[in-house]
Amino acid sequence: MGGESSVARYQQRGNYRRRWRDPKRHLWLYGLAIPLSPFLAWALVHYLHLGVFWATGAIMIAVICPLVDRFTKLDTSNPPEEVMKDLENDKYYRRCTYVYLPLQYAGLIFGCWMWVSQPMGWAERFALAATLGIVGGVGINAAHEMGHKRTKIERRLAKVALAQSFYGHFYVEHNFGHHIRVATPEDPATARFGESYWKFLPRSVGGSLKSAWKYEQARLARRGLSRWNLKHNNVLNAWLLSVVLYAALIAAFGWQIAPWLVVQAVMAIMFLEGANYLEHYGLLRRKRADGKYVRVAPEHSWNSNHVCSNLFLYNLQRHSDHHANPMRRYQTLRSMGDAPQLPAGYAVLIVLSLFPPLWRRVIDPKLLEHYDYDLSRINIDPDKVDALVARYGQPGNPVTGR
Repeated sequence: MGGESSVARYQQRGNYRRRWRDPKRHLWLYGLAIPLSPFLAWALVHYLHLGVFWATGAIMIAVICPLVDRFTKLDTSNPPEEVMKDLENDKYYRRCTYVYLPLQYAGLIFGCWMWVSQPMGWAERFALAATLGIVGGVGINAAHEMGHKRTKIERRLAKVALAQSFYGHFYVEHNFGHHIRVATPEDPATARFGESYWKFLPRSVGGSLKSAWKYEQARLARRGLSRWNLKHNNVLNAWLLSVVLYAALIAAFGWQIAPWLVVQAVMAIMFLEGANYLEHYGLLRRKRADGKYVRVAPEHSWNSNHVCSNLFLYNLQRHSDHHANPMRRYQTLRSMGDAPQLPAGYAVLIVLSLFPPLWRRVIDPKLLEHYDYDLSRINIDPDKVDALVARYGQPGNPVTGR
């Protein structure tokens, strides 16, 4: 009887897997609109004669994506457990990220050609740099997806994706620093309650760089290798890819593109750090009796189920499940109902974070509500402790409803 029951359950699961189809399977291809945006920008400018469309990439992220998110329902659906393994192993999804890279670099080369061949003013050149910066920033996210995986090809492609933004150390720091220290005061990529984006930005950039070098140096020392070993140092060889890329582009198109390469890299980094800023803002893992932090759980990352932003960012907004299960591929990431929920998609909130008073008005009440107004449970900016205690009450003595 038991054997027959097991066979029946196995057959039932097999039938279920054959019946279930991922409703978003082909929608992931919409994310390729971002690396195609430099070409679309040229077409719009050429036919509509409006230079503002050189900023098409930024317009997609800051205008179109939020509008789609606003008028579509939240997607809280999750893949059934019975199909998770098959869905994880389906190579179609990783090919969607692979395709991003050739389009990303085709767009970068095309943009460099536009800078030297088109009659542009400074504002139009900056607009095109913003478009390329968005492509590079989302490219960092593609690198984030591939850098977590065990296959050599994906890890190598992650470094290639990071080369445009000159942010190759992210490959090391994110995996070996951020994922270990996330939602703690020690993590430079975790924003603190009361900390503005503009204060967080240099702290995260500088802290992540320092952290990446420290972890890579320690790793090489354990293997008996010099930190200056270019072949094995994942920070140095990632940076070398950027140097080679920039040198090749400047040799092909001239020194006049150099300032704009810097601008687009800065824009890409700001986009990435904008995502970092909101992903763990104010969240804190408590310490155990032995002084170590509790294990990372869904409650230590903000979650968002806005459809368009998730399609463009390979489900990055299901960040709670990502940190709880970092090796899980984007198509299998689940919406976590017990995680704190963002009121909008990343596209809106990254823009909102640029204006600290607006950001605080929208997010701070949600953070306080998540922790029942108990400041002792929140990761607070040390420089803002006195002001926040004066406003919301003593830590451990919550003042609800304020």
